[in-house]
Amino acid sequence: MKYCKTPQKQRLLFVFAVICFCSFLLIGRLVYLMIYRADYYGKKAKAVQQRERSIKGSRGRILDRNGIVLAGNKSVSTISVIHNQIKQPEKVIKKLSEILDIDESEIRKKVEKVSSREKIKSNVDKEISDRVRNLELDGVMVDEDYKRTYPFNNIASKVIGFTGADNQGIVGLEVKYDDYLKGEAGYILTTTNARGIEIDKRAEERIEPKAGKDLYTSIDINIQKFAMQAALNVMEAKDAKNVKILVMNPNNGEIYSMVNVPEFNLNEPYKLSGKNKIKNIKELNKKLNEMWRNGCICDTYEPGSVFKVFTAAAAYEQGVVKLTDTFNCPGYKLVADRRIRCHKTTGHGTETFVQGVQNSCNPVFMEIGQRLGVSNMFKYLKKFCILDKTGIDVPGEAGTIMHKQKNVGEVELATMSFGQSFQLSPIRILTTISAVINGGTMITPHFGVSISDTETQKKINIRYTSKKNVISKETSDVMKNVLETVVSEGGGKKAAIEGYKVGAKTGTSEKLPRRSGKYIASCMGFAPAQNPKVIALVLIDEPSGIYYGGTIAAPVISKLLDDILPYVDGKEDYGYSGN
Repeated sequence: MKYCKTPQKQRLLFVFAVICFCSFLLIGRLVYLMIYRADYYGKKAKAVQQRERSIKGSRGRILDRNGIVLAGNKSVSTISVIHNQIKQPEKVIKKLSEILDIDESEIRKKVEKVSSREKIKSNVDKEISDRVRNLELDGVMVDEDYKRTYPFNNIASKVIGFTGADNQGIVGLEVKYDDYLKGEAGYILTTTNARGIEIDKRAEERIEPKAGKDLYTSIDINIQKFAMQAALNVMEAKDAKNVKILVMNPNNGEIYSMVNVPEFNLNEPYKLSGKNKIKNIKELNKKLNEMWRNGCICDTYEPGSVFKVFTAAAAYEQGVVKLTDTFNCPGYKLVADRRIRCHKTTGHGTETFVQGVQNSCNPVFMEIGQRLGVSNMFKYLKKFCILDKTGIDVPGEAGTIMHKQKNVGEVELATMSFGQSFQLSPIRILTTISAVINGGTMITPHFGVSISDTETQKKINIRYTSKKNVISKETSDVMKNVLETVVSEGGGKKAAIEGYKVGAKTGTSEKLPRRSGKYIASCMGFAPAQNPKVIALVLIDEPSGIYYGGTIAAPVISKLLDDILPYVDGKEDYGYSGN
């Protein structure tokens, strides 16, 4: 320190020490930024220096049980412009207008808009996009894309559903399984300068998209075609408002077919059928939602005599009726202050319980309802899950509209016993009857069978809940026999087919308001009667002329099962799966 005693030397030493200290700080900071934070700031730099364009991942396919594609993809392109890179705006506007058939004023707005990217048109066919690409216009981007396609147009349209402009599910299976079907987007990263203009001769960085997973369903396209043709034939013959048909495996809940005619074209889902005069956007949306609505799931109706299957099964299981019990039908039954008539106004006279089911006699079922009582009636409504939704794997399922137990008197109990004064969905009644004939197991109706990853080839089966011992196997066996006699000896004769024993129950329900002259004719049928492989339900809404289920709906079941059973018998995977 003897050399630093002068004030000048002391100041120089202090300045030197400060400089050294600051240098060490700067070097340490540089080491931290360049080594420990390199990845972080590298990403930051890329975000500033690179322009990002997304590439859609292809959507997973929807396939039927045989691997036939019900919903697939078509390669298309998206045309967009980047304002800062356009060198000949007038040429860009003119050429894009000519090729894409878009008004020049619309394209001009997007070309002149100062933004990172403006989309001109999506879902452009390859032939057209290639014409744009070959022009090599600066600032015009042609990116790969996918468009959803439906090979069978209007077949199973209200089940499959469709996608929106961004390939997201809108209705049906497309929206229910959207999380599996949608792919992961990829990206094209282009290096740009500070003004956002691409730097020539710099390679693009590409992050590949990931395809969505495939959905295998229980739908059989051939059975769907059988059912659709049957529905179209009876709708035309009876000038009906609509026709619904459900075909299902009663043992495991796999739905082979679900028809709601009239259907719509999945490739043109916003095109209304028929001559519709639309006043405003609100009315348009209403019409579209009506067209897309899946009545088998979303609508409720009074089941009428088809519901007698439940009443008979509940009464036999509870022990309040035997096969040999006799009843008398004078054509009506007095309940409290009401005279509730039978469909045969002259009466069926003396008949057994089995004959009462064969004849679909209302007085017999009102008597059975009285024997059950309100408490037991609701006990079995709960056991058969009638008050609950089925849990089917498509959105919008309607719940049952039922009396509150405390409000059910003699009249309500009487009308409930033969399927009036409450409403449920077609899928609910068919699922309930499946439990009656499959040995007593309440299954979950469904379309989704498995999810398949196209990259790993891994397939995951979808599992569904079931509820065993809803009724005993003995009761189930008895009910199958009784319902078979409805076809062989009773009012369901027109559901019979050669070579198979068929069980069935017909129904005719009057729509609200009463005495409007509007009816729903229905028939439920299953076969083979002792070992059911297939159960089906037909609903004919507002038929003209004769409207009885046994007359117009039973023949549809006969033709449908006659088409399906030989086809099913020829395939191993349609065999009885047990309980």
